[in-house]
Amino acid sequence: MSRFIEKLKGVKPKDIFHIFLFVLALPISLVYKQFRRDLWLVCDNGIEAADNGYWLFEYIRREHPEQDCVYAVYKTSSDYEKVNAIGKTVRYGSFMHWILYLTAKVNISSQKSGKPNFAVCYLLEVYGIIHNNRVFLQHGVVLTDIEFLYYENTKMSMFVTSTYREWEYINNRYGYPEGAVKLLGLARFDRLHDFETVPNQILIMPTWRDWLGTNALSKNIDKDKENFRKSDYYKNWSKVIKSKQLEEICRKYNCTVMFCPHRDTQRFIDCFESENPYLTVCSYPNFNVQELMKSSAFMVTDYSSVQIDFAYMKKPLAYFHFDYEEFSEKHYHKGYFDYAEDGFGPVFESDVDLMNYTEKQAEKSFVNDDIYLQRHKEFFTLYDTDNCKRNYDAIKERWG
Repeated sequence: MSRFIEKLKGVKPKDIFHIFLFVLALPISLVYKQFRRDLWLVCDNGIEAADNGYWLFEYIRREHPEQDCVYAVYKTSSDYEKVNAIGKTVRYGSFMHWILYLTAKVNISSQKSGKPNFAVCYLLEVYGIIHNNRVFLQHGVVLTDIEFLYYENTKMSMFVTSTYREWEYINNRYGYPEGAVKLLGLARFDRLHDFETVPNQILIMPTWRDWLGTNALSKNIDKDKENFRKSDYYKNWSKVIKSKQLEEICRKYNCTVMFCPHRDTQRFIDCFESENPYLTVCSYPNFNVQELMKSSAFMVTDYSSVQIDFAYMKKPLAYFHFDYEEFSEKHYHKGYFDYAEDGFGPVFESDVDLMNYTEKQAEKSFVNDDIYLQRHKEFFTLYDTDNCKRNYDAIKERWG
């Protein structure tokens, strides 16, 4: 009960409005169910339509148009027209989203927060106020110990995994009922077999750090930026993109660099400056993350789940771990994946060592090393274009 009260305190004034939407939508959904008994509601984060939810939705509309299926996305999203052109949509967070959420036989999302209102739905689902079928497609491959994905914190009906080691770890540690954790593969992986690499294009893509504590809804953006510039995160990644050696590598080996920070870093995008004429700072929504990965020859990242997508394509990468212990303590705890033993590239704590390795890679035109190709073979249990099919079939088999 104390935990419930604590979560209830986290409900903000804007969430109260959604409680009223839920109450109003509930009786309507009971009637609506009689007409849409086999509805599947799919979404990602509402803002973008580029993750596993979208690609599964696209597959369903293309291969199984008879399936009643709706995708939730903001009408202000730059991807709205793309989704609307292939199937039915509903405005994310709207009253109709609530009705469909309560009506759906299955709610499917790549995000734990993928629902009309996360705070309210969390209380409804996790504390058993409503009972629904929910499929977690995942946003990436789990490598670490992520407590907010434990069954007690999600009550997800189906949890999709992509490798045997990931399946084994989650199945044994996260507390899901027998049969709930499925080895199916990420839907978006189907699109990683057909790509054209831009010669010598380097992609720098770091993830976020929760402990930075900058509130995405803060109205004092200037103060937030001031604090952000003081962080080790900003200082270290600025060293990388401002590196004179990186600029020289670009000039000498005809390289281009795409710097694409995590979505939560985008509000600070103008803090990152570089005089390197070969470097582009990628801001949303002008660049598609998957297309950047498909077109790049080499990646520099830290702990981002995009490392798996990139490695999946058998491309070389390198890790920049200037804060590994802090990240493992404050962000995601250590799991089964050891970067030194299992990683798909070498690990560096120094930006100088990272640049030296990048230059060595450029010298050989970014050809991957045998050791990392062997790790790819051992890690990826599934390596084909049937990921969407497996996801669809598993959902259909369970819920008809």
